[in-house]
Amino acid sequence: MSDVVLLTHEGPIGTLTINRPDKLNALNPDVLTGVSNALAECREKGTRCLIVTGAGKAFVAGADIAAMKDMKPEEAREFASLGHRVGHEMESQPFPIIAAINGFALGGGCELAMACDFAHASTKAKLGQPEVNLAVIPGFGGTQRLLRRVGVAMARELVYTGKMIGAEEAKRIGLVNDVHEPEALMPAVTKLAQTIAKKGPLAIAAAKRVILTGADEALPKANALEIDAFAGCFETADQKEGMAAFLEKREADFKGE
Repeated sequence: MSDVVLLTHEGPIGTLTINRPDKLNALNPDVLTGVSNALAECREKGTRCLIVTGAGKAFVAGADIAAMKDMKPEEAREFASLGHRVGHEMESQPFPIIAAINGFALGGGCELAMACDFAHASTKAKLGQPEVNLAVIPGFGGTQRLLRRVGVAMARELVYTGKMIGAEEAKRIGLVNDVHEPEALMPAVTKLAQTIAKKGPLAIAAAKRVILTGADEALPKANALEIDAFAGCFETADQKEGMAAFLEKREADFKGE
C-alpha cells in the first residue's frame, strides 16, 4: 500500500485515509491508484463497510493543481479518466463506503465523497466544486454525481459559481446526510459502519447494486431489477439464517454465503 493512502481494519470495517496532509490531501495519480489498490485489498479481506477520510485538517482539498498546471489535453483526459475509473470502482464495490468529511472537500475531494454511498461531515467541513475559478470544470464526475445528489438547478449554481458551502448547508441540500462536531465525526461514522457490518452482506451488496443501477432507469425497469434481486436473496444461506434468527428471537450470524 502506498504511503499516500493508508488502509486499516478493525474486524470487518476498513478505514481508508488519504495521507498527504502537507498538500491538504490533494489528489494526484499516485493517490488515485492507491485508492484503487485499497479497494482491491478490501475485497480480498471481505470488508463489510469502508470509511474514507483524510489526514490532518482536510478531507481532500481537490486535485493537485501543481500536477495539472502544464497538462496537455490528452494528459488531462487521461487524468480525468483515472478519476472516473476510481469513482466507478468505489460505486461498484459490494460493500458500502461512507465518507467522513473532516475538513475541506473541494473539487476532486467533493467528487471523491460523492462516489461514496453517502457522507457525514464535521462542522468544520467545507464543500464545493470550485473548478471554474481555474477556468476548468469538474473532471472526476462532479457535474453528473452532483446533480443526482442535489438536483439540476442547485448543481448548476454550485458549479457555475464555484462557491464553497458549509456542512449544514450541505446537509440541507442533501450533499451530506448528517453533521457532527469534529471529535464526534469518526465515532458516529464508525457506529454506522458497525451497524451496517452486522447485516446480511449479500443483501447489502444487492441493495447497493439495485439502488445505483435503478437510479438511471425508468421506474418499471428499476422495479424489475428490485424484484430480481429480491428473489436472488432467497438462494442464499444468509436469508435462511436471517429469517430463522428473527423467528427464534436471536441475533443472526451472517456468513456472506
